[in-house]
Amino acid sequence: MRAFAEQHAALFRRPWPVLTAALLVATVNVFLFAFDRPWTASAGMRNWGDWMLTGVGLVERPDLLAPWLSSGSLLNLGVLAGGCAGALLSAEFAVRVAPRGELVKGALGGLLLGGGAMLALGCNIGGFLSATSALSLAGLGMMLGLVAGAFLGLRYLLWELEHRPAWSRGSARVLGAAATDRPSRQPLAGALLLLGLLLAALAYGRRGYAPQGVFLLFGVALGVIFQRSRFCLVRAFREPFMTGDGEHTRAAALAVVVSTLGFTILKFADLKDRGEWVFASAGIGALAGGLVFGVGMTLAGGCGAGAIWRAGEGQVKLWATVACFALGASLARLVLVGTGFQQRLGVAVFLPAVVGWSGALLLVVVVMAAWAAFATWNEASRRFSAL
Repeated sequence: MRAFAEQHAALFRRPWPVLTAALLVATVNVFLFAFDRPWTASAGMRNWGDWMLTGVGLVERPDLLAPWLSSGSLLNLGVLAGGCAGALLSAEFAVRVAPRGELVKGALGGLLLGGGAMLALGCNIGGFLSATSALSLAGLGMMLGLVAGAFLGLRYLLWELEHRPAWSRGSARVLGAAATDRPSRQPLAGALLLLGLLLAALAYGRRGYAPQGVFLLFGVALGVIFQRSRFCLVRAFREPFMTGDGEHTRAAALAVVVSTLGFTILKFADLKDRGEWVFASAGIGALAGGLVFGVGMTLAGGCGAGAIWRAGEGQVKLWATVACFALGASLARLVLVGTGFQQRLGVAVFLPAVVGWSGALLLVVVVMAAWAAFATWNEASRRFSAL
């Protein structure tokens, strides 16, 4: 028992290194792409939103898959459950109720996340990390929008802190936190949750839905990795302008490079279609979508991935974000399709078709290296840091 306790402490009593987590996230994303499709949170979110709107009779979608059968939904449910399991296994789970102003910002941020993701045809995971890895120009376009959006969102938060501090003040409550003076039962609950998720995946397989069970397990793995490392793409875009910390920026850049190498091998070897995940949003869609999404994730304190796993560990503000992300994505898609603007978001540009395979890889590596170098330089100089 002592040996198992030591292993548990090594995995769940100390945070995982952020760079290690970035490598794990990139690796899981490559395997996920090889299995079927890369990860994006927005597809599952829109499925949830469409399901809610269909349930209340606002839209008709006879072709809509139930959330327990949709691959995107199951990935998100897995991330949610994985974040919860990681928090329980480390005795960090608690229902944290934020002040009213923070809940409002969480909801507003979620609506912006949904709208931005539909403009860019993907969230910061699918539209930036996975799209860039797939050598889509739209991914780099969304990156520019995310940088601008994170900067604008941070400027607003600093203005609010200086001129309207009462908007986010108020009592915060923490419910169900593990006791510090005696052993917690949370790790046992976390182990049982993981066992239940494994059994759920097996049940999918026995009923003829083996791919859905695999998607659920991929999501669980990502949720645990994010929760234990606190790896956060919001911090990757926001912190250089806020505190100057560049750790998460370097980790995000590393994740993109490693994921790009894996995606490129799969496409170059014709194991995956070369046009897959190359979005027709290189233009106004990626730039405007990234900007709107960047503002939303800064207000909410969570992005496509962060909102889900943080909700899983009990952050009530992120519960509001997830619900409004789902509704915002569904409503934004209805507006874009209804107005015909969906067809004018941009064009699909597969970088190797323009600059060749070597040129495309070099472009992604140079952009990510420059992003990481800027974060490192700014970390030392604090030239662009507000605090």
